[in-house]
Amino acid sequence: MQWVMSRIDGYHVVRYDVCRCWVIRMLKDLRLKYPDKDLDQLIEMANYSTMMAQRKSRAFYRVQATRMMIGAGNVLKKYAAAGQARRAAAESSLEDQDLANCSCIAFEQAQYQCSENCGTVSLWVTFQRGTNNSTCLVDYNTENGSANAGADYQYTHGTLEFKPGETRKEIKVGIIDDEMFEEDEHFFVRLHNLREGEGPPSSDGVENSKLRLVEPQLAMVTILDDDHAGIFSFVQKELRVSESSGTIEVTVTRSSGVRGTVAVPYHTEDGTARHGIDYEQTQGELEFINEVTSGILKVRIINIDEHEKKENFYIILDEPKWLKRGISDLLLNQDAPSPEEEEARRIAEMGKPVLGEHSRLKVIIEESTELKTTVDELLKDTNMAAVIGTLSWKEQFIEAITVLGGDGEGEEGNEGDQLQPSGCDYCLHILTVFWKVLFAFVPPTGYWKGWACFIVSICVIGLLTAVIGDLASHFGCTVGLKDSVTAIVFVALGTSIPDTFASKVAAVQDQYADASVGNVTGSNAVNVFLGIGVAWSAAAVYWEVKGEVFRVEPGSLAFSVTLYTIFAFVCIGVLMLRRKPAVGGELGGPRCFRICTVFLFIGLWFLYILFSSLEVYCHIAGF
Repeated sequence: MQWVMSRIDGYHVVRYDVCRCWVIRMLKDLRLKYPDKDLDQLIEMANYSTMMAQRKSRAFYRVQATRMMIGAGNVLKKYAAAGQARRAAAESSLEDQDLANCSCIAFEQAQYQCSENCGTVSLWVTFQRGTNNSTCLVDYNTENGSANAGADYQYTHGTLEFKPGETRKEIKVGIIDDEMFEEDEHFFVRLHNLREGEGPPSSDGVENSKLRLVEPQLAMVTILDDDHAGIFSFVQKELRVSESSGTIEVTVTRSSGVRGTVAVPYHTEDGTARHGIDYEQTQGELEFINEVTSGILKVRIINIDEHEKKENFYIILDEPKWLKRGISDLLLNQDAPSPEEEEARRIAEMGKPVLGEHSRLKVIIEESTELKTTVDELLKDTNMAAVIGTLSWKEQFIEAITVLGGDGEGEEGNEGDQLQPSGCDYCLHILTVFWKVLFAFVPPTGYWKGWACFIVSICVIGLLTAVIGDLASHFGCTVGLKDSVTAIVFVALGTSIPDTFASKVAAVQDQYADASVGNVTGSNAVNVFLGIGVAWSAAAVYWEVKGEVFRVEPGSLAFSVTLYTIFAFVCIGVLMLRRKPAVGGELGGPRCFRICTVFLFIGLWFLYILFSSLEVYCHIAGF
C-alpha cells in the first residue's frame, strides 16, 4: 500500500502507525456501512481496498484495463475473493482418520469435585467404539495427591468391562468426612491396562492399534472441605481481554469450605481505563448457596477499535457476608451463652467466609487479536506479480474461456463485489476468445521464475507487431494512404487504446493522478522506443556488420515530432493549471472543467492528425 512518509534529519521514515490507523478506520467504516456482512466478507472488501491503495506499475494498469476490455474481469476483485477462499480453506482441517476408526476409552471429564460429607463420588468412563465391537477391559486405581487414602478417601481399584453395545461405566470412590478445618484436597484415579476380552494386558497396555486410551486417562478429584464457609477469590491476579470481547465473564471461586449461603459484594474501579469509555461500571453481589464452589460476574467491555490499546481497570471483591450459617444463628446471637455455646460460637467464627489472596483482579484491555491479525495481514505489501500471475496452463485456459464482470460496484453496490457479466462483456469475450486462448499457450509466470513467460511473450509480441505492421501497410495501400499517415492514424491509435483505458483505470483506482499521467507519458516513451528506437538500432547494427551505412529519410518526422512536442507542453500546462484546488485537481473536478478538458485534449489530437496529414500530402510546408 502507499506508505506515508515523513522527513526527519534528512531521512525518510515510514509512518507505519499512520497506515495501521488508516486500515482500522477503513474496517470500522465498512462495518458501519455494511452491518449485515460477516467478518470474512468485510476482510475481503478491506483486502480489495488495501490493494487498490497500493502503488502499481504501468504494466499492471495496462493488464487491468485489457482484462476489463475483453471480459476477463477485475483482477483485483478476483484476487481478493480468491485470497479469502484460500484463508478459509487453510483454516479448515480434516479429522484424524486413524482416531475415527479406533475404539477410544477415556474419562468423561478430567476434573471432579465433591463435598467432604458426600459419602461417595462417581466418576464416569466413556467408550467411543470405532470398528471394534468386542468386549474390552480396562483397569483403574486411585492415587494419592494432597489427600491420603484411608484418611480422606477410600483406596479403590478394579476393572471395568465394556460389553458390545456398552459405552459408559461408573467408578465410585468413598469419601471420608471429619470435623477439622482444612484446605481442599485432591487425589487421582488412573485408567491403565486396556485390552480386549479376557486376555492378559500387553506390555504397553494396548493389544492392537484399533483400541487405545486417550486423554483424559487420569482424573483429579477435589474434596471440598464442608467445615468452613469458604475462601473467596479470583482465579488469577490479572486478566487480559480483547477490546472486542463484549461482555466478559469473570469467575470467583470458593475454596477450603462450602458451608452455608454466602454473598460476596463486588465493584469495578478505574485504572488507566475509564468507565463509560472503555468499560461499563458494574457492582453487585454474588450469592453462593450451600456447597456451590464458583460464581460468575459479568462486565461489558466497550469496543472502540483503538490500535495498540492497553488500558486497565480493577474488579474488587468486598468482605463476604454469611447469609445462612451451618449452625443455629439463634445460638450465636445469645447475649449470655453457656460454655458449650461459647465453644460453638468460636468454632463458627473459625469457619466464617473470608477473602483469599486474589481479591483484586486487574483487567487489562488489549487490542483485539482478531483486529490486530487482520490489520497486519492487510498491511502486508501485496506482490502485484502474484495478483496477475498464473501457476499452471490449466489455470490460464480456464481463465481464457471464462467470462467475468468488469469494474464498478457489485449488484448491491458493494465495493469489492464481483460484477455479473453484462451483454457487452459476453460480446467482447466472443470477439477476443481466439486471442485469449492463443495467448494461454504462453508459459505461466510460475515457470522458471517468470523467465519462460517473458521470453515467449517477447517473441510472440514481436511476431504480432510484424504482422500488424504489414497489415497496416497493406490497408494504407488499399485505401490510398501514405505509410506515415497510416502510422499516426491507425497504428498509433491501435497501440494507444489499451494505454488510454489503462490510464482511465489508474485514474479511477488510484488516490492520486500521478499513476494516470505517468501511464500516458510512459506509454508514449515505450511506443517510440519499441516502434522506432529498437527497429532502427537493429537495422543500424545489421548494416554496420555488412559494412554499409544505414540511412533513414526523415520525411515528415521532424514536423510531426515538433508538433507533438508543442501539443504535449499545452497538455502539461493544462494539468498544472488544473492542479489548483479551485479547479478540482488534475483529473475529475467540477463537470464544466472536466468537459472543457476532454474537448481540448480530443481537439489537440485531431489537430495533430490533421496538420501531420496535410504536411505529408504537401498541403502545408514542413521543416
